[in-house]
Amino acid sequence: MKTTTIIILAVTAFAAAPLALAAGSKPKRYPLKSCIVTDNELGSMGKPLSRIYGDQEVRFCCKPCVKKFEQNPAKYLRKLGK
Repeated sequence: MKTTTIIILAVTAFAAAPLALAAGSKPKRYPLKSCIVTDNELGSMGKPLSRIYGDQEVRFCCKPCVKKFEQNPAKYLRKLGK
């Protein structure tokens, strides 16, 4: 029972992370010219995708990269010094 509760809380917290940006404040600008997941040049696979995680804008070359990022955001956010 405790494990289930912990998992539910973790999933809920992770899902809310993109919404954590305070109203009226701007996210930190994405500093790279490449996808945070694959290091492909942004725009090389069509229009880049942008998401906000906490207070940071993150950009991707394609939808599969968004999914891969969401499986382990900490791994990729290290590229930004987070």
